[in-house]
Amino acid sequence: MRWFWNWGWIVVYASLLALSVVWITLRQHEPAQEAAPEKITLTFRHFWNKEHDKPVLDIFESIVRTYEKAHPNVKINFESIDQTIHREQKLKSEMVTGTPPDMFVLFGGAEIIPYARSNRLMDLTDFLKENGLANQFKDLHHWTLDGRVYGLPFEGHAEPIYYNRTLFRKLELEPPETMSDLSEAIRVLRENGLIPFALGNEDRWPAGIFAQYFMDRHAGPGLIGRLVEGQDGVSFHNEPYLQAFHDLESWIGQGAFSEGANDLSTEEAIALFTEGKAAMYLNGSWDITLFQNEDRPEFQQEVGVIPFPSLRPGEARSLAGGYTIGIGLSSNLDELKKQAALELLQMFYTPEVQTRLVYEGLRVPSMKITFDANETGPVFAQVIELMEQSPSTFIPYDNQLSPEVTRTFLKVVEEMIGGRMDAAAALEEIQASSVRYWQLRRNAVIE
Repeated sequence: MRWFWNWGWIVVYASLLALSVVWITLRQHEPAQEAAPEKITLTFRHFWNKEHDKPVLDIFESIVRTYEKAHPNVKINFESIDQTIHREQKLKSEMVTGTPPDMFVLFGGAEIIPYARSNRLMDLTDFLKENGLANQFKDLHHWTLDGRVYGLPFEGHAEPIYYNRTLFRKLELEPPETMSDLSEAIRVLRENGLIPFALGNEDRWPAGIFAQYFMDRHAGPGLIGRLVEGQDGVSFHNEPYLQAFHDLESWIGQGAFSEGANDLSTEEAIALFTEGKAAMYLNGSWDITLFQNEDRPEFQQEVGVIPFPSLRPGEARSLAGGYTIGIGLSSNLDELKKQAALELLQMFYTPEVQTRLVYEGLRVPSMKITFDANETGPVFAQVIELMEQSPSTFIPYDNQLSPEVTRTFLKVVEEMIGGRMDAAAALEEIQASSVRYWQLRRNAVIE
């Protein structure tokens, strides 16, 4: 016992000390808990806020929810904004200050050129190659600058004339093939108390579709190309365009469009068409989801789809449209945000999503996929057939011209629709806007 009191406590102490060392050593060899992934918030701005855009919004929201479920540390903030405000005001000012949203819907063509040149848009060329998408799109021409890709189209579109077959048959009218045929149809429709064209120009650009077709039919595609490039000695105020605007002016005087068209929304114009008050409707293929009539569910069977008429018999009737609606990314993303944004972008551009856009949204796919147009309804099937048979297409002028000139172009057409400007004055104003734009552009290059 005496031995324990003299030496036992030392043994006990040493044993406890050894156990402590062993315990600490084992703790040090336990696998360390992984740090929680950093929280990330991505902003995504779109303009899918019209009734015809609801199916598209539903598709993209479902993809985002799937992505967020698989990546609980990532939050996607959807921001909806009016298309005109986004394109003409907000995004332009954000690009100047370098503060655009992380991801956003935009139009390819002239609109993205200044953004790409100022290094505000993310270069997606390597993304396409790494994900095997480089050859999967139908057309990336209007998203490419100097061989690099700065955005991806998620849908294409066409801008044909939709007409009410029943009304045409009742009045013994044939689908017009020439401008003269169409002018005669307008006269007959007006005499019978019908609106020839349902037009809702609240957003300004729908009336521009008519102007661009008149300009194309009178001058062909070459002239607008030279104007877009700013070639010396080329002016908007020329004889073919003057005749085109005189024709538009004549239509306005004949009452070819809905009364008060500048104050009507797209939905109100389509209601005039689906209710049988207007015989024709001209706009993008995205609108056909609204060709519904509760009182006449068979209405879609009554809708025919034709190209805008040619100026003279036998001339080719090119179709306005293309693959210019897509998604861009900010070049300012840090590495974590960039990785998350590109992962989400990859989920957007798959054959499965493109197929959903066709069947659920009735949108023309931008990627090379197969689908059965007969399963999409009679109107969409006609649009696809028309696109396949069209001898040529051209990009709508508001996607070809610079945003500054486009703004003036749409403004003067709106003034003409309202009876406040004549053809000559409209072209003079567009030309003045073009001159200002190219002066600023060239001075910027010199500086």
